[in-house]
Amino acid sequence: MSRAFKVGVQLPEVERFVPWPELIAMAKAAEAVGFDSIWLGDHLLYDLPNGSVRGPWEVWTSLAAIAAVTTRVEIGPLVASIGFHEPAMLAKQAATVDAISGGRLIVGLGAGWNEREYRAFGFPYDQRVSRFEEAFGIIRRLLAGEVVDHEGRFYNVARSQVDPISRPGGPPLLLGSTAPRMMSIAAPHIQSWNVWWSRFGNSVEGFAREAAVADERCQLAGRAPGEVQATAAVYVQVPGGTGRTMGSDKVVAEPLRGTQLELAQQLAAFGAAGADHLQLVVDPITQASIEWLGGVLELL
Repeated sequence: MSRAFKVGVQLPEVERFVPWPELIAMAKAAEAVGFDSIWLGDHLLYDLPNGSVRGPWEVWTSLAAIAAVTTRVEIGPLVASIGFHEPAMLAKQAATVDAISGGRLIVGLGAGWNEREYRAFGFPYDQRVSRFEEAFGIIRRLLAGEVVDHEGRFYNVARSQVDPISRPGGPPLLLGSTAPRMMSIAAPHIQSWNVWWSRFGNSVEGFAREAAVADERCQLAGRAPGEVQATAAVYVQVPGGTGRTMGSDKVVAEPLRGTQLELAQQLAAFGAAGADHLQLVVDPITQASIEWLGGVLELL
């Protein structure tokens, strides 16, 4: 097999509590075995189906630490909720992490969905797409090096500027949605879009359908066919997996599973269907699992 697509891994989020030294060890292992990228979810608090509460480490400070202990892999939030930060501050954080990484950050952005964490941390949950539209315009312009004046319904900035900027033009932007309105807002400006495994049934056929629709929406926004890269989070189960703990009790799709060769063949099918970058959501997500998946990457 030859691989024309990138493969990344999402580090633990809601699955279990992970002490900080273990998270860093997992990031280093992911780079060592050949993953192209490392991703962290941006969440604050989950109510789990068993009645317990769990919250992951904060995403931007975590990405900064991972940037400092890796040298090659791309890194990014999958995806950052605009509602958790004022947009100019989010742009400042992203530029700083991009600089720490030496230009390896992909800025994944979305409107968020988990009302529980918004209420728990005092952030408004209403009109999330409208808030996203206004914030996205501020963030992308600041990361591109513009001086921004903006008076809007939700946000106001006066002569705002991110200085220093991390690189000319800013880091690439990824949209964590393929929904029509979100695409109409972001598609003229993004370098890639992402769809989560539960949205397309975790199947090659489901991804291909999602990709065709997303590409049409990008073309409606004035982009050339295939100009905006297609990325997908894919749920995989490796030896020892017993099911992934999630912030919801809805079971929506089966994971990919099998031998290293079988998993490599399944991931290659996503590449053949048009995926430019896959982010593996792994059960169980441990350093041993990451190292086992290194064998899959070698086969690819």
